[in-house]
Amino acid sequence: MDALSGKIASLRNRMFFLSDVILISVSALAAFAARYGMTWTPELNHSFRLFLLATLPIKLALLVALGVYRRLWRYASVSDLELLVMAAGACAIVDGVVGIAVVPFGATPTDRLSYAVILLDALLCAGAIAAPRLAARVLARRDRFPQNGRSRRAIVVGAGVAGGMIVRELLDNAQLGILPVAVLDDDPHKRGMRLQNVPILGALSDLSQVARDVGATDVVVAMPSAPGLVLRNILKQSHHTGLATLTVPGLFEILSGEKRVHALRQIEIQDLLRRESITTDLQEVSSLVTGKVVMVTGAGGSIGSELCRQLARLKPEKIVALGRGENSIFELLQEMSSTFPGVRVDPIIGDVRDHSRMNRVFAEHRPYSVFHAAAHKHVPLMEANVAEAVLNNVLGTRNVVTLCREFDVEHFVLISTDKAVRPTSVMGATKRIAEHIVHRCSMDGGSGYVSVRFGNVLGSRGSVVPTFMRQIAQGGPVTITHPDMTRYFMTIPEAVQLVLQASAIGTDGEVFVLDMGEPVRIHDLANDLIRLSGLEPEVDVEVHFTGIRDGEKLYEELFFAGADISPTVHPKILRACDAESSDHRECDIEALIQAAREHAPAARIRELLLAVVPEYAGCVRVNGQTVTVADAFVRIPSSLDSLDDMPYDRMETDNRPPGRPSGLVADLTAAP
Repeated sequence: MDALSGKIASLRNRMFFLSDVILISVSALAAFAARYGMTWTPELNHSFRLFLLATLPIKLALLVALGVYRRLWRYASVSDLELLVMAAGACAIVDGVVGIAVVPFGATPTDRLSYAVILLDALLCAGAIAAPRLAARVLARRDRFPQNGRSRRAIVVGAGVAGGMIVRELLDNAQLGILPVAVLDDDPHKRGMRLQNVPILGALSDLSQVARDVGATDVVVAMPSAPGLVLRNILKQSHHTGLATLTVPGLFEILSGEKRVHALRQIEIQDLLRRESITTDLQEVSSLVTGKVVMVTGAGGSIGSELCRQLARLKPEKIVALGRGENSIFELLQEMSSTFPGVRVDPIIGDVRDHSRMNRVFAEHRPYSVFHAAAHKHVPLMEANVAEAVLNNVLGTRNVVTLCREFDVEHFVLISTDKAVRPTSVMGATKRIAEHIVHRCSMDGGSGYVSVRFGNVLGSRGSVVPTFMRQIAQGGPVTITHPDMTRYFMTIPEAVQLVLQASAIGTDGEVFVLDMGEPVRIHDLANDLIRLSGLEPEVDVEVHFTGIRDGEKLYEELFFAGADISPTVHPKILRACDAESSDHRECDIEALIQAAREHAPAARIRELLLAVVPEYAGCVRVNGQTVTVADAFVRIPSSLDSLDDMPYDRMETDNRPPGRPSGLVADLTAAP
């Protein structure tokens, strides 16, 4: 009893404890009165006192032990209701045991308790326990809406688990200022039903009409796994109806623990590109990282820094973060020390083109796995700086991968690009050569050396989304090269998950490609971003078309024609054995690197690029005519030795399928 009194003194729900003492006693009295009437004999009165004194402390002790007094009943849920049912059942058992086995020993045989008393007390006791708590919940519901009429009226899209959580969260938290007034769902069986007492009024396509009918001001999208096309349609309808749009996080954010389902936020461009969630076999990947020394080149970049973050979660012995820019490495170190204080990160300021510097780094740290993300990636910039593209993307990759072989690095992953497929740019051609270098090294004994090829990464430095957002913030215009240009897109976390998974399943110099879904029109992407900013394309912000830039394709490809494509153990990763498809000669690669070192004319370096990558489809102007690099060599007059002596204006590229009109150049390649 002393221990029990100590617990009672610390109870958070003292008023409920007091009500239980009173109501449980009243329940027992009512049960006796209902069965025997108000004229009690002294024997019956003795039985009542014995019954009450035996059951009351036991019931209160059970309620304390079950945690009934540790709940906030104004926020009661189904689990709390289950607890009440359990408590009522336990109290009923106490009634039965005491009434049948205890009371008869203290009373005369003729005054044994009736079973009706036991049953009535069990039922009344259950009501006595539940009623005050449910009353608290009901009263809390009455106060959850602001009475000043300023609540925003919201339509919740999605009547699934996430939708139920969002509706309840909005109902229970008046301070959010959002009142759910309707729910939409495409499941016809849910129409006419109610979710948390909010009516389900139609399908997603009925958004505009339902919004007008209920006077909605907001839309909350409660579909964490909804594809991007669905979100685009919702956003378009919301914008035309003048509705503010919120959403719940995507599955990746929820599964990674970064967000909770009910954490509402504005719709972002990543949401419009949603695809099925990519899952990684962490156990398989951890064998390459946990307790090992891992090196990341280009660690200050978008992909490199995310690699460091995800590798840190796998508890490596240390991460060797190598980069050329001191500011980006400094920022990475600050973030890693704050987010992953238990993970050692060694910062290295160095250039992958410097073989002697890289040799010292490998000798000092002896990495087990290397992720090579250091590269020049901007297509137009590399068209104007051809030698730098070769030195960083080709020489840098060769330095790193050969040192990996020399120092017995078990796993090497090259970050490649879809622009390496039938490249029309210097950047794409250099990355194609980098893939070949990795493949050759794998054939020479580096069994865990692979390349990973993916498309444009949302939010990376200098990518299209930050550029468009800056232009929108400045009032426009938003500049797009061509209305029909398309690209494959993925988020940075998706890209890094692919890299990690590829490092675990790659063995023979393969190129791994992510199933990135359908390509996205850049024009559509720009319009979506304008609408996300609360503006209307061509009304508030103009869109200008500037023409395809040097080295750009109209659309990207993921595989070479005739490439050997096969599935892997990961449903979202394909294996492409095409890195060895071209007859790359090492002497040609050496000549290319030497020309870049000597800063040879750009046309000469392009000529050497073509010798190494015959599928390189860059274009040049020769005597006023636009031709491919390969055709240009055929047209070189006998009096000239190379393209250096030709009237070179600029490169233009286009890879439209035949039959599609082109305002720039003739079709250079056929559609795959």
